[in-house]
Amino acid sequence: MFPRDFAWGAGTAAYQIEGGWDADNKGPSIWDVFCHHEKGRVFGEQNGDVACHSYELWEKDLQCIQQLGLTHYRLSLSWARLLPDGTTRHVNPKGVQYYNKVINDLLACNVSPMVTLYHFDLPQALQDQGGWKSPGMATLFDSYAQFCFQTFGDRVKLWITINEPYVCAKLGHEDGIHAPGLKEPGIAAYLVGHNMLRAHAMAWHSYNSFYRPEQRGAVSLAINSDWVEPLNPASTEDVTATERYLAFTLGWFAWPVFVTGDYPEIMRSAIDGQSEKLGYNGGSRLPSFSKDEPAILGTADFFALNYYTSRKVKPRGGCGQMPCMKSDRDVEDVLDPSWPVSGVSWLAVVPHGLRKLLKYIKETLNNPAVYITENGFSQVGPVEVEDVQRCEFYQDTILEVAKAIGEDGVDVRGYFAWSLLDNFEWADGFSVRFGLFHVDFSEAERPRTIYRSGQEYAKIVSKHRSQTGPDASSE
Repeated sequence: MFPRDFAWGAGTAAYQIEGGWDADNKGPSIWDVFCHHEKGRVFGEQNGDVACHSYELWEKDLQCIQQLGLTHYRLSLSWARLLPDGTTRHVNPKGVQYYNKVINDLLACNVSPMVTLYHFDLPQALQDQGGWKSPGMATLFDSYAQFCFQTFGDRVKLWITINEPYVCAKLGHEDGIHAPGLKEPGIAAYLVGHNMLRAHAMAWHSYNSFYRPEQRGAVSLAINSDWVEPLNPASTEDVTATERYLAFTLGWFAWPVFVTGDYPEIMRSAIDGQSEKLGYNGGSRLPSFSKDEPAILGTADFFALNYYTSRKVKPRGGCGQMPCMKSDRDVEDVLDPSWPVSGVSWLAVVPHGLRKLLKYIKETLNNPAVYITENGFSQVGPVEVEDVQRCEFYQDTILEVAKAIGEDGVDVRGYFAWSLLDNFEWADGFSVRFGLFHVDFSEAERPRTIYRSGQEYAKIVSKHRSQTGPDASSE
């Protein structure tokens, strides 16, 4: 059974839905620049200039939220809409007005906002100063965070500082397939991840010292991770590869915040060992945390988990002559052929993997309160509004979450489906659809139509809310 005050939500992110990319004095973000200038990087040369047009059509989104009967809605703020040059020297009142309206409208409908400060869309003005590779970004982020706490924190009680630092670091700075599109293997991603952790910790400490006493909210960062198991459970090499995989994904950001205040030892020794093997002598490629800066350990009031899929793993057996994350991690992941694949090739549907990952988080990260901040099922090709498979996915997944709570004793506080709407899915453009509502991007009005899975999710939410709400017969 779900706890009485369980959060039933859905999520979106600013660049993926808002549009209005240069409306009302908004500054450009790295995704605006990436889509406009980096040809061939995004499916069909698409971009988020208009997307779902939520900057103009917020009331339509609110109707969707109400139709689903959600208790919570996760959104992100566009840093460049609020602070066009990334700094508090220039505040854009139209940006503040927009988010004030969104937050106030949600609360008027008894929906609690969960607000993400950073969901991939750095102001281009800050990228021009070195972006997340620059140590100074942490202080700039802290100023932005404090501006948001001050402006919206009287009404927002759940904050996410940074969404998926792993994805920002690896896809944006190692693989170059996300903005800012840098390919600097084996070095930049670790630096970016480090500065994001520093930025998160500074913002958490600022909230803790200056805003928490009055606002009484909670702050975390959203960590993405697959569940992984050894391809051959009897093989020690496969078991070790599994531990290494988890250290390089979940552990990279969870260990410093929840366990030791530093990176997992497995991760550091793998990176340093690979450097030695390749004759790299520029010092450790994985930075160290300074004792002179705010402590990283303990800077999360809950664990925010983005989970999509699972893998079986084995060792790769080496890689080229250049340092890169792939050779540092030295694992090969494979799909179990019994797992169905949803739309995109990487997304094997493994609901029981979520339960196992939740149990792992409980056991290794000191039993934190957990919000599942993203989880979803994609569709590609022709639109199927009668998306039966996705209906089954939500039924199966929520059953696994219930087991994690009831049988494994995991303190799960909420579940946010990704996503409220079909939207701009980064490098996949509009070709991949995760929405509970279909958005017709071929029409200027961007009409929203509920998928069958949206109706199914609404039923699930309604059933559990009636069982646990104030009107429940158990009262």
